[in-house]
Amino acid sequence: MLRIKRVPTVVSNYQKDESEEVARRGGGCGRNCLNKCCIQGAKLPLYAFKKLNKAVCDKDFPEFENREPPVAFLDSLLLGEWEDRMQRGLFRYDVTACETKVIPGQHGFIAQLNEGRHLKKRPTEFRVDKVLQPFDGNKFNFTKVGQEEVLFQFEASEDGEVQFFPNAPVDAENAPSVVAINVSPIEYGHVLLIPRIFECLPQRIDRDSFLLALHMAAEAGNPYFRLGYNSLGAFATINHLHFQAYYLSVPFPIEKAPTEKITSLDGGVKISKLLNYPVRGLVFEGGNTLQDLSNTVSDACMCLQDHNVPYNVLIADCGRRIFLFPQCYAEKQALGEVSAELLDTQVNPAVWEISGHMVLKRKKDFEEASEENAWRLLAEVSLSEERFQEVYAFISEAIATHGSLEDSDGKSESLEDMDAINNPPCAMVTGTQECLVLQ
Repeated sequence: MLRIKRVPTVVSNYQKDESEEVARRGGGCGRNCLNKCCIQGAKLPLYAFKKLNKAVCDKDFPEFENREPPVAFLDSLLLGEWEDRMQRGLFRYDVTACETKVIPGQHGFIAQLNEGRHLKKRPTEFRVDKVLQPFDGNKFNFTKVGQEEVLFQFEASEDGEVQFFPNAPVDAENAPSVVAINVSPIEYGHVLLIPRIFECLPQRIDRDSFLLALHMAAEAGNPYFRLGYNSLGAFATINHLHFQAYYLSVPFPIEKAPTEKITSLDGGVKISKLLNYPVRGLVFEGGNTLQDLSNTVSDACMCLQDHNVPYNVLIADCGRRIFLFPQCYAEKQALGEVSAELLDTQVNPAVWEISGHMVLKRKKDFEEASEENAWRLLAEVSLSEERFQEVYAFISEAIATHGSLEDSDGKSESLEDMDAINNPPCAMVTGTQECLVLQ
């Protein structure tokens, strides 16, 4: 078994060492948590979203402008409630006081000095060679967070219209999805989306949970609010299904990276691959409906899970564009293949770092941050070109079982035809024909 030692992220004020959690006896913990001992009779705000066929961003469609929800989802509810928890002192540090800068260079990597995120926790061993692991109720999970850390319930509306209930009962039998604060935030508004919390699902994507995440991105309607997902083996440390999200008002480098189209699906989803970026990845966008896009990406994620490939996902552009990164950094770390210089930074390259937001824990690394250093770290995250093509081959096979693939002319494309992506001749980038080789 491959294992690494690292300091786990503290996401809740009620998170304890596993030994303490195992020792804790049931029967009324007295801390107003989400577990059975405290949940009966609990009430929390409920935001009921309208299921959308298409994601929209920055009110770029007239029908979106005319919609008047009972509460502004991002500004008034999510960020407003998050600021309320900050004023109540529920966070471990003030993330708004963390130094942040854009690193000079072509790609615009973002560096943040966050010394508080890594404190007051002893190193723990994590298994990194098994993406799917059974849920263990003895370890920390999100039913153990305090109810004051939960901002609201997030569910589909029953009548097809947006509704908001400021004081709705928590129906434990129907396992609501909830949005909670991350008490060790990376950025302003850093929250956790926890699908069907009482079902105690392990950290693995399924179609329903991924569609819920896309609805949250679409409901926010702001391109600077992104959601991310880390699988086990790709720096998720809590084996209870959750997505992360936060607001950062600059473009991520990954969002500006050039891409090359690989193929299209009957449902209108376009699949591309990243070019001129240190981490190899796939980009999914389009789709006749939000569900078409969601199903395609979730099928790809489930395929990676079944093949035991760790991965990270970034949901960008209000849910209209999704980046998928198979990765191998933790595996290399466990095998002793990462340089001591990179290990000394204690940076765990998960979805935010891969996207270009480098969360640094040492002032020295922040002061010396450079595009070269960021690129060197992220290059260690990436699969080799050969391995990436192997992974794409079984992803394409998995999604092909749910929809025919088409080439750019709309003709049916066989899996054999797609082997041509291994060595593309040239790529069109911002109107200029360039030959790009992935190293």
